[in-house]
Amino acid sequence: MSSESPLPNHLLPHDSLAELSRGEGGPATVDLLVGAERSRRLLLLRTLDDTTGLGPAWDLLSRAQLRAPSVVDDVLMYPQTGMWLAGALRRLRGSAAAEEPPLWVELGHASALAAAAALRAELDFSVEVPVRLGKVPLPTLGCAVVPTTVPWARATVRSEAGHAVVETPGATVTVPPPGSAGPGWHSVRRLVVGPPGARLEVALDDVDPYRTYPRPTEPRPLPEEAAAQWREVLEQAWAVLLREQPDTAEAMRRGVFSLSPTPARERFRPRSVTSGDAFGGIQVSEPDDAVQLAVTLVHEFQHTKLGGLLHLTPLLRRDADSGTELWYAPWRDDPRPLPGLLQGIYAFMGITRFWGTRRTAPGMDALAHFEFALWRTHVAAALDQVHRHRHFTPLGTQLSDSLRNRCARWLREPVPEEPLALALMCAADHATRWRVHHLRPPATAVEQTVRAWLDGEDRPPGALAAEPDVVPDPSARWLDSLAMLVRHRLGGVDDGRRSPEDPEKAAARVTGALSGDALLAAGDPTAARHAYVAHLGREPGRAGAWAGLGRALEQAGTDPEAARLLCHRPERARAVQLALSQATDAPPDPVRLAAWLGSSPPRPA
Repeated sequence: MSSESPLPNHLLPHDSLAELSRGEGGPATVDLLVGAERSRRLLLLRTLDDTTGLGPAWDLLSRAQLRAPSVVDDVLMYPQTGMWLAGALRRLRGSAAAEEPPLWVELGHASALAAAAALRAELDFSVEVPVRLGKVPLPTLGCAVVPTTVPWARATVRSEAGHAVVETPGATVTVPPPGSAGPGWHSVRRLVVGPPGARLEVALDDVDPYRTYPRPTEPRPLPEEAAAQWREVLEQAWAVLLREQPDTAEAMRRGVFSLSPTPARERFRPRSVTSGDAFGGIQVSEPDDAVQLAVTLVHEFQHTKLGGLLHLTPLLRRDADSGTELWYAPWRDDPRPLPGLLQGIYAFMGITRFWGTRRTAPGMDALAHFEFALWRTHVAAALDQVHRHRHFTPLGTQLSDSLRNRCARWLREPVPEEPLALALMCAADHATRWRVHHLRPPATAVEQTVRAWLDGEDRPPGALAAEPDVVPDPSARWLDSLAMLVRHRLGGVDDGRRSPEDPEKAAARVTGALSGDALLAAGDPTAARHAYVAHLGREPGRAGAWAGLGRALEQAGTDPEAARLLCHRPERARAVQLALSQATDAPPDPVRLAAWLGSSPPRPA
């Protein structure tokens, strides 16, 4: 490729930085981020060539660039190209595990890129490319399916006088024009939705191996029926965004390039992923409906913008050891390092903005108010943790302050009583479940407390009040179960009225939920208390039951000392009860133990 013209310097003007600091970013700002990403990709490609010598692939890309520079730009800026480039360089530098595919297959992807660019530029050429588990992917175009008896092999892509083929010793597959089908060929579908002047055009990529983040997966072409469903739901989601988030939609047209579909998940629990290396790409599970897809697009576009900003300037000090400090992220089951928490804050600012707008539309039900109230509470809690953190750069501090100020304005907005109360309960419940999973009181303090209980002391020792350690619990899953049950309740309308449901059946619809959770979500804290106590009798270490019991006591207005302890320091009750279960055949009633642990002040150690 030509390297005669120097790459431009990329500077974001004050207005663009201010937009991004507010969690926004209009079309002009996104154009600047896209331009910077193009330069970054060129540098990565040049580095890869300097390191390995891309040879024929480099030469073919150079020919294509001379013939059709916009085509090479399109291939270069394809999200999956960025994912491949970054992964190949990490692997060469030893900072990524040397997993399948073999290195020669990964580096050979450069030839597949060059072949795709040359085909689109209508060049005559011949180049050798990798075969991956019987498939030959050509980025932005599609993949050929060829017979093979080995997982990794080689094929030749050849084009002459407008006729292109993929050849192996056992087969020849004709490559049809872009977007067309053919025997042995799966095309990358292009989805174009929206009215003239406001169209979104993206690839629905189910074949590029680098379409999944953070690790590649081999092509899995969608059936036509599934692809048609994606087209329909994207059309509907885009209509929602144009109507309710027009500025975001206009920016998204410039910065979202591909969707990588994955199978549907449990209702209200979609999965979506972006990567800073794959600017403009979104991996997303089949959505429940158009609104969910619209929310997901907003969420992941926030990550895309922040990733682009981080490629230009750091928000955290480079010499700060921020990776060793773990934080509570209200949208995650696991503790997060500061960079990950910052990404989440930025993404969920977008989600809060979406629901803040949507809930004002005519005919909106309680669910939209609940989502707005829940996410503004979660984002505020995360921002309060990191406010003016010493690891922020000046720009990072500016961004954090700007987001916090905007969230504070959201917190002042009125929300109807029922969805507000449910949102606050679910936000507090998630934080409590996180604590009981990931915080550990000192072992010696637990031992002293067990002895004090068995000796009949009137209150626990002061040692138990020491700050607990953060010990990530890999079993922590589905901490959002209560919020999921509330969503089912608010979103399950029958003849205009919410109908009660058997708690066991309700809990069965939400992975990780207990019957006590379903009773709590349904507004019956007294029954929830009994269900949680019964569960702890069978399984004294069940973290969610301890957290739910505290919330049930709080909602019922009973046993205030036990409620306070379990809502704010549940890890103490769980640790002591587990130790007592080993020390005695008859562990105490959980409420009675929590009330004793919550007696104030603790006696001196």
